[in-house]
Amino acid sequence: MSKAKEKNNSDLSFEAALEKLEAIVGRMESGDVPLAELIARYEEGGKLLKLCEKRLHDAEMKIQLLKRGSGDPDNPPAFEDFDPDRDQ
Repeated sequence: MSKAKEKNNSDLSFEAALEKLEAIVGRMESGDVPLAELIARYEEGGKLLKLCEKRLHDAEMKIQLLKRGSGDPDNPPAFEDFDPDRDQ
């Protein structure tokens, strides 16, 4: 995959990355893909899978941040911007 295409994929939302991944899997399952393209799609699919996993992990961490302090009416959750690169 070219660096430009890889960069474009890193900007995808979870839903867009999952849609691309599903399209790749569908094409691979069709059996009509030449071996060289099959290998390239497999590699692209692996990268999209990692991106989806990262997006899910980031969402889970944001939910954890939102849940902190919830349940106490005198201490509502503190909403803060989520930084996925910040150490927990």
